[in-house]
Amino acid sequence: MNEEKDFSKLPYRRNVGAVLFNRAGKVFLGRRADMPQTEDRPEFWQLPQGGMDASEDPRIAVLRELAEEIGTANAEIIGEYPDWLTYDLPPELLGRALKGRYRGQAQRWFALRFLGKDEDIQLDAHQPQEFIAWRWGELAEIPSLGAPFKRDVYRTIAAFFAPFVQAASAEG
Repeated sequence: MNEEKDFSKLPYRRNVGAVLFNRAGKVFLGRRADMPQTEDRPEFWQLPQGGMDASEDPRIAVLRELAEEIGTANAEIIGEYPDWLTYDLPPELLGRALKGRYRGQAQRWFALRFLGKDEDIQLDAHQPQEFIAWRWGELAEIPSLGAPFKRDVYRTIAAFFAPFVQAASAEG
């Protein structure tokens, strides 16, 4: 008997995300190592984000994730989205992505001001490497660069954190 699993009953994985602004008000964008560009699929860029331990404080988790994914946590939190944002994995990733244990992610998003220098960013500081390339980009371009199933979340945080473009570039 071939039963299909009901993925709608799976929980959301708790996660934090970082909108990391440099002093010019640009945001860190990383090109994912596990989603190479192909002829039929563009390259995807995303913001640093990652899972939380069960009892971990989201404010601590976001700095830990920065250290793991970009090699530095030399940043200060300057804002926080007030709610958890969720996204569902597309059908082709259900049962495979996120170790097959989750239907998507519930994310807590933070705006951070980068206090370091570009040379501090070391994508290979933690293995496996999350990103294979990075650049500073415009906050408004984030929704168009991400994986399609994350774009609604990216639209929401891009709109919410738009006032932080100016705050990030202020001397702190």
